[in-house]
Parts: sequence; structure tokens; C-alpha cells
Amino acid sequence: MECGKAKIGEKLMKYAIVERGGKQYKVVEDSTIRVDRLPAELDEQILLDSVLLLVDGKEVSVGTPAVKGAQVKTTVVGHEKGPKIVVFKYRPRKRYRVKTGHRQKYTRLKVDFIEME
Repeated sequence: MECGKAKIGEKLMKYAIVERGGKQYKVVEDSTIRVDRLPAELDEQILLDSVLLLVDGKEVSVGTPAVKGAQVKTTVVGHEKGPKIVVFKYRPRKRYRVKTGHRQKYTRLKVDFIEME
């Protein structure tokens, strides 16, 4: 099987692997991704220029560590919270019990287009 063989209809798909906040995301044009919270307003344009891999049909560009001239333009669609995580600390025979929770905050980004300069 060839790399980049994911098809939409009859045309080969264009996608990229980008890095944001120490995590890697696979982005496809006109899709959304959920990244860690960004200090950005709604409908603000965000440029992701740390593209590690770019696949356009049968062309594959692998960066060392990033592909030069490749960038992904995104728009902030919304801010949301993840599921609640319960943190329970317990020490037997000491009467020590602490129950706290955590909800991670995320930003939803819509991928406008992937471009190679």
C-alpha cells in the first residue's frame, strides 16, 4: 500500500502532521482538531508552521525536523473542556484521604488549508 493512499472519492487526500504544544496532530483540510488551550479569541487565525510531514497525493515530504516552507492555517472555532478526571489520594492506616478533580481546557481549531511555499 502506498503512503497517502487515503481516498476521498477518487482523489488522493492531502494531509499533514503538525506539532503544537509538544503533541503531534494529523490535520486534513476542512476538518477540526482539539489542541491544548490557546490564549486566542474566536475566529482568530492561527498559523501552525511546525509541519513534520506533508503528504499531497503521491508526494511525501518529511522534515528534519520540520518541512521548510510548509504551514497550516487554522481558525479558532471554540473553547471547550475535557472530561472530569477524579484524583483520589489515600494512605492506609493514616486517615489520609484527599479527593480532587481536574478538567483539561482545550481549543477547537478548524483547518482552513495546508500550503507549501
